[in-house]
Amino acid sequence: MNGHDLARRVVDHLREGEGPTRLFDLALEEAGEGHARVSMSVTAAMLNGVGCAHGGVIFTLADTAFAYACNSRNIANVAQQASIAFLNPAFEGERLVADAREVAVEGRTGVYGVTVTSADGRVIASFNGLSRTLGRALVEPDAAPGPGLARTVAAPS
Repeated sequence: MNGHDLARRVVDHLREGEGPTRLFDLALEEAGEGHARVSMSVTAAMLNGVGCAHGGVIFTLADTAFAYACNSRNIANVAQQASIAFLNPAFEGERLVADAREVAVEGRTGVYGVTVTSADGRVIASFNGLSRTLGRALVEPDAAPGPGLARTVAAPS
C-alpha cells in the first residue's frame, strides 16, 4: 500500500469516530502524507452574534485538517499546542477550505501550518499546530480495504 492510500485509510478511520465531522458536515477533499484538505459550507447555525462565522467553527475546520495531516503516516498523534489568527470574516453560504501542510517533524513533535481560505481566495485564518505522537498505529497498514475494517492496533515493535 502506498503512502497516499495509507493516509486515506487513516483519515477514513479518524472520520468514523468524529462528532465534528458530522456536526459541521466537513468534507475531505484530499489526504496524503503530511497534508490534508478539508472543506465546509458556512450555515446559519455556525454564525456568531455579529453575523459572521464563529471562530470556534473555523478553528474546528482547521484543527480537523491538522489532525488528518499529522496522523497521515499511521502513527497516532494528538495536538500538543495550537493557535489561530483570524484575518477575514466568513459569511453564511461561503465554502471554506482548510489546507494543512507538515512543516517539520523532530522526534515525537510535528509542526503544521493550516491556511483557511474562501472560494474567492480570501485568507480567512492562519492556524499553527504542534503534534505529539502516541507511539502506536491507527490502522493495520497491510489489511485489505473494506467497511468497518479500520481499528486501533498496536504499533509494530
